[in-house]
Amino acid sequence: MKHSPVLEKQIQPEKPRRRTFFAWLWGILLSVAFLEIGWVVGTIFKSRKQREETKRALHLVEAGMIQNYEPGTVSAVPEGQFYMCCLNDGSFIALSRNCTHLGCSVPWDEKKQTFVCPCHGSTFDQTGKVLTPPAIRPLDYFPVRIENGLLRVDISTPLKRQAFDPSQTVRM
Repeated sequence: MKHSPVLEKQIQPEKPRRRTFFAWLWGILLSVAFLEIGWVVGTIFKSRKQREETKRALHLVEAGMIQNYEPGTVSAVPEGQFYMCCLNDGSFIALSRNCTHLGCSVPWDEKKQTFVCPCHGSTFDQTGKVLTPPAIRPLDYFPVRIENGLLRVDISTPLKRQAFDPSQTVRM
């Protein structure tokens, strides 16, 4: 028995459009997922030094006008996370707030006129020099420049030192 051509079309199954659509959709989603995973893995393995160099591009923080500082005073500069010290001779030094022993944040004690590490008890004077251990080297410092009476501090890289030297300060 022969079927009519109209009947033959009805008997032949249609292509599964829905299945094709979902297969295409899953392909796109998997491709996007692999791209994201590749980006994350690439970021993880990207050189740490290269990331730090990018992050530490020259970053200047304004610490105020020099006439706002009295000799012998220490002022916290929260934006740059450092202390601006106006020494007794009128020169300025910007000190890191991180202890050189284990990196704890050291507050300035106005009464004692020292920085006191709350973690292990190291103390530092106004120039960052170690007064009592366990810290074995002075607080790190940042380069300071004076431009038209304005103190600008480059916080991109703290400078390590073994002792205080007047060349680490700046004066008008």
